[in-house]
Amino acid sequence: MNHIVLIAAIGLLSTTTVFAQTASVPLIVVEDRGGASALPYYQPLNPQPDDTARPTPLPRPRVGNSAEAEAAMLPVRSANLSPGDVPRRVIRAPGLTPLFLVGDDARSRAWLRQRHATLRELGAVGLVVNVESTAALVELRRLVPGLTLAPASGDDLAQRLGLRHYPVLITATGIEQ
Repeated sequence: MNHIVLIAAIGLLSTTTVFAQTASVPLIVVEDRGGASALPYYQPLNPQPDDTARPTPLPRPRVGNSAEAEAAMLPVRSANLSPGDVPRRVIRAPGLTPLFLVGDDARSRAWLRQRHATLRELGAVGLVVNVESTAALVELRRLVPGLTLAPASGDDLAQRLGLRHYPVLITATGIEQ
């Protein structure tokens, strides 16, 4: 049994070594307890570089400013989230940075005005999960100076946390409105 484990470990190490190095370097055997060589299994992989093949250059991504990148993300629509009541509940997520979910709606705007100081004290980061335009996002940011608001779909987070509504504050210890 130990021989099989050792052979598997040596095989994994050999595979890693083959792909990590482009030049042929002799294998250093730390311990050899016999067995069959694994080399026949690796030869079909042909890890040697092919000098005849020239890599096709990849197009360079267009680098814009952050405002352009953010505008390209809009509109944001989270199909699984809507404004509504969120019951308070306890969670255990040690190390989680406080975050909150809001949208561009009257309920979220009122919640942001009411919770602004608390959110700043916590250092919470906001995800705007339903917003149509850059102008709407800018208006939300004007309501809460000093807070980070970023457009992002909240569907995955909502599914993981069992959320259906926002606005909501999520901390390492709980979910509350």
